[in-house]
Amino acid sequence: MITVVIGGPDLLVAGPAATPDGLVPALIAITGGKVSGVHDLAELTAFPGVPVHRLAGDEVLLPGLVDTHVHVNEPGRTHWEGFATATKAAAAGGVTTIVDMPLNSLPPTIDAAALELKRAAADGQCWVDVAFWGGAVPDNEPDRAGLHGAGARGFKCFLADSGVPEFPPLDRAGLHRAAAQVAELGSLLLVHAEDPAHLGGVCGPGGPCSQGNTDYAAFLRSRPPGAETAAIEAVIEAARRTGVRAHILHTSSAEAIELLAAARAEGLAVTSETCPHYLTLAAEEVPAGATEFKCCPPIREQANSDRLWAGLQAGVIDCVVSDHSPCPPELKLADTGDFAKSWGGIASLQLGLPVIWTYGRERGCGPADLARWMAARPAELAGLAGKGRIAVGCDADLVAFAPDASFVVEPAKLEHRHKLTPYAGRSLTGVVRRTWLRGREIFGSGRFAAAKPAGELL
Repeated sequence: MITVVIGGPDLLVAGPAATPDGLVPALIAITGGKVSGVHDLAELTAFPGVPVHRLAGDEVLLPGLVDTHVHVNEPGRTHWEGFATATKAAAAGGVTTIVDMPLNSLPPTIDAAALELKRAAADGQCWVDVAFWGGAVPDNEPDRAGLHGAGARGFKCFLADSGVPEFPPLDRAGLHRAAAQVAELGSLLLVHAEDPAHLGGVCGPGGPCSQGNTDYAAFLRSRPPGAETAAIEAVIEAARRTGVRAHILHTSSAEAIELLAAARAEGLAVTSETCPHYLTLAAEEVPAGATEFKCCPPIREQANSDRLWAGLQAGVIDCVVSDHSPCPPELKLADTGDFAKSWGGIASLQLGLPVIWTYGRERGCGPADLARWMAARPAELAGLAGKGRIAVGCDADLVAFAPDASFVVEPAKLEHRHKLTPYAGRSLTGVVRRTWLRGREIFGSGRFAAAKPAGELL
């Protein structure tokens, strides 16, 4: 147990805590919004007069989650989501930092001016802390250095149609040029890795993807595992040639695990993520026309999910993030159930923690795994050194989590702007009881405790 005191603490939180040393009984001291000490519980008497929050007997303390894959869509498509609603959902789900994707806002975050517009839109609306990714598209090579200097944490690109015309994909030559430039900047290249040559029909993640109509199996065939494999091979080759740090977004195909493991063994700086829906939903269970399940890459079979879990537990897949990609319900075309034409994206920012816990604990996962996959590693990915850990000097972003409590997903209780979710009616285990941001309680007992949004723009 580490004992460090930096002045007198403002608050103590007592109970079992998921620290970098594992789940341990601890007394967490908070001073000026930061963790100022991690003490043994017996040291409580050393802090007379300091307010103490004692966790309930069925609670554990997690670090605030860091979700590095969130499409807030503001400005321009705020009717799809928005900073106020997205960050409120995050706080209710134990997520204390999000990193916003450069699309589907208008304009997309592909230059410094667009980043400034996004910061202005977010200012004063955010319940949690917010950082920003920039974008790499064919025509913004001259703007990337300025975007990096303005604070973008890295650059996202697509290798297939993004589904929105203002964010076109890179071809192979463009990928290599972007990789070389991003490496020179010392930044990170994030890749939506699907090869258009392997996709059936018109292949946008938001747009038409097949002509299967209500048949999910036809949609799944239109985006085969080989599309991811070919694209990931291209990213690995770009990393090999340029030395860029590259990150594979939303890995859905277990065929990628062998490639990723080999790249790591080679010493290449290639990391990857997956998402709750790829680990917990299965193609065999998707009803005909149930377009709330549509996302790109697609949800695959149960056997594939099992292999993704193995890759995650082995450390080949680095982290679990939401890919929160909402849209107005009418774009999901529930009236026709047309998988070919409906928007592809799943809104799950508020539910990621209980979803992963519900299915992960059956596989032997514990709170320390949640802390690593959903907080520490995403924070490292985005270069957020003070986030994602219960450790001295880090921000006091904390979550009181009840791992044995259960609830049924009621869409009306979600804080997302739109309530459509493939998890509706599912019984999940694990309840967020309280969320602290930099030592300030922002959510507790089902209510938002802060008088006003408390988030900062990072």
